[in-house]
Amino acid sequence: MEFVEYPDSDFMFLRVADKIASELGEFLRRDGHASLCVPGGTTPGPVFDTLSGVDLDWANVAVFLNDERWVGEDSPRSNTRLLRERLFRGPAAAANLIPLYAPAPNPEDRLEELAQGLLPHLPISVLLLGMGADMHTASLFPGADRLAEALSADAPPLMALRADAAGEPRITLTAPVLKAAFRTHILLRGQEKRAALERAMTLSPSEAPVRVVLDTATVHWAE
Repeated sequence: MEFVEYPDSDFMFLRVADKIASELGEFLRRDGHASLCVPGGTTPGPVFDTLSGVDLDWANVAVFLNDERWVGEDSPRSNTRLLRERLFRGPAAAANLIPLYAPAPNPEDRLEELAQGLLPHLPISVLLLGMGADMHTASLFPGADRLAEALSADAPPLMALRADAAGEPRITLTAPVLKAAFRTHILLRGQEKRAALERAMTLSPSEAPVRVVLDTATVHWAE
């Protein structure tokens, strides 16, 4: 694990966006295509704001979320909605958004279809993750109903999980997909998250799911 500390959040967001843009550019020049996997929530918003204006061959970039709440885009809790608002503007509007939600009562109803849409874009070129104070990442929550299966080496790429801390049912990328990413970045702010990261290093993935990616990740932290 590489740990990078920044003097403030604004500088961190800018540098992380620049790093992601540089790495995507490398994949585009080498392979002609790239994939970018990002977290939901408001924390990465400033990174998306900067990335949206970068001059890249966005038409050949597939963008998808680490995880999604099982709600439609009309919900303020939709990660997809936030992604469209913050990243899919300007030049980045040409990117290809790979959905992790489709209208249905339960995620299991559309899981296979969504997985098939994701598979052509794996392994992930550039992965950006967050981490909760409970040491979850994506929707791999400690205590989730199928966490052991999602952490296993033979887990399918996408799974539906439920956890008390998650609220709605979630659809999430699983540990093998996250671990296979070529470049991995974790974005953290505040002393609580830094303490959680240090604790995660001493625990098993079942106790601290973020542990599955720490060995190969660059962790970006600011107070």
